[in-house]
Amino acid sequence: MKYKMIVLDLDGTLTNEKKKITPKTKCALMKAQQMGVRIVLASGRPTYGITALADELELEKYGGYIQAFNGGKTINCITREVESEQTLDPTLVPLLYKAATDAGMVILTYQGESIAATKKENKYVLHEAFINKMPVIQFDDFLSQIVYPINKCLIVGDPAPLHQLELQLASQLEGRMNVYRSAGFFLECVPLGIDKARSIESLIASLNVNREEIIACGDGYNDQSMISFAGLGVAMANAPREVQDTADYITYSNEEDGVAHVVEKFIL
Repeated sequence: MKYKMIVLDLDGTLTNEKKKITPKTKCALMKAQQMGVRIVLASGRPTYGITALADELELEKYGGYIQAFNGGKTINCITREVESEQTLDPTLVPLLYKAATDAGMVILTYQGESIAATKKENKYVLHEAFINKMPVIQFDDFLSQIVYPINKCLIVGDPAPLHQLELQLASQLEGRMNVYRSAGFFLECVPLGIDKARSIESLIASLNVNREEIIACGDGYNDQSMISFAGLGVAMANAPREVQDTADYITYSNEEDGVAHVVEKFIL
């Protein structure tokens, strides 16, 4: 199979624990692009948290795309134009805020180039800031300080109680919005229907690319749909067992240039 596109999750997949692309992985991806393969960076991160990596890989030159907010916002890197976007229903945000605060957890969203959180110094909020290289602003009156529209909220907390909150909100908000964890301590709260596979399917409709010609690599629960959708679905060695069970191929971990291995084996 001649693959035309590779879709990459970022954290735990493309980047190492320092949130960097290693020289080996970058070299492999640059060679793939020179052969005509498009790169799509598909992440739960906000747009600002992806742009630097897109620039590093020169996606503007090679016709790549950014799919931020788990596919809620698609940006053409050549034109810098937003090709599709879904935003969160403002009437649902108070429900998320109450659920988070009642559970003793922190909720955050994104305002321009900053993260707005109910507790600035929370360790999980600081981790999100580290991932995205974005400053944190504390919103003491979160609901009245938010400037809409927003693409998603993120509730953060310890994994076990956060999983219980996930089940509660999934039931409470069924048919109104989607909630799922992108990491054990991150609960994504996004518009209904937001899904990496759906966003990829919508994107390729205008690009003369079939799903069989796509490689998708990921490590998180929010990557399972695109791993299943792609012609070659790849899970990282560091992915949970449930994610690996979805994949056609298991590559090395993100600390061992797993993405480079996939590119070298299946593209180069």
